[in-house]
Amino acid sequence: MRVVFFGTPDFAVPTLEKLLCEPDFEVVGVVSQPDTRRGRGNQVSPPPVKAAAIAKNPDLKIWQPDRLKKDKTVLAELKSLEADVFVVVAYGQILCQKILNMPNYGCINVHGSLLPKYRGAAPIQWAIANGESITGITTMQMDAGIDTGAMLLKAELEILPEENTDILSRKLANLGADLLVDTLRQLTTITPEPQDDALSCYSPMIGREDWELDWNQEAIAVHNRIRAFYPNCYTDFRGQRLKITQTEVLSEGISLDNVGKVTEIRKGKGFVVQTGKGLLLIKEVQPAGKKLQSGWDFVNGMRIVIGESLS
Repeated sequence: MRVVFFGTPDFAVPTLEKLLCEPDFEVVGVVSQPDTRRGRGNQVSPPPVKAAAIAKNPDLKIWQPDRLKKDKTVLAELKSLEADVFVVVAYGQILCQKILNMPNYGCINVHGSLLPKYRGAAPIQWAIANGESITGITTMQMDAGIDTGAMLLKAELEILPEENTDILSRKLANLGADLLVDTLRQLTTITPEPQDDALSCYSPMIGREDWELDWNQEAIAVHNRIRAFYPNCYTDFRGQRLKITQTEVLSEGISLDNVGKVTEIRKGKGFVVQTGKGLLLIKEVQPAGKKLQSGWDFVNGMRIVIGESLS
């Protein structure tokens, strides 16, 4: 089976690597987003999928169009490959109908949720933020909508209470790689299942406004938000921005007036903050301009006292 792979971030790498190692499939090309400048040195860096493709097969053809649907040269080359299937994993551009129609068996997407729940750009983050205990991977036959195509196979995965988006994404990426291979092997025998739009919900892209913590929320809601948008959630402390990266819910039922204030110092662990309902232990933080540190080290370094406020 001749395959063209579309993908960009780390989440897509396990699927590409799995395909490149499978003798039943021939990856005849890779489409990824353009190189970007990143890091403190502002160096031009390839996206993870491109780097992985080169590492596995330096001769593999790679395209990186700014706007795929407008690039006539790339579109002509893709069509000329006469691929059996296009595999799409977090590519980052919408495929127009002309592209969807190119391969013999259409375009298969590996999506990081149990569709029809959490369609859209950030399914893993919003599943955690909303306190879900189960998520998974769905492979689907792509259509012109946003994650609305008929479903092929699903695999479930438990979301553990301490897992953040980084940890869960790695687990789902590996699960997706296995499920995609199973999907391709059964492609001619699977009966696609239409999605029930009435059961769908959308997971929009994450914005900076999603990172700011609201201590009036319940402890579990603040905790889930920190896990979901790791490592970017922040609050203000002594006039400086403080990122909070790891927490533990101590109680969910206590509701007091001193919301956002430090109520307790826990030796060796960190400091406790009162939320709108419940107490939250702050276990790891990152002060502005500094590296990650434990909540306990932050307490000692800043000489935090009970009654101080976060906002």
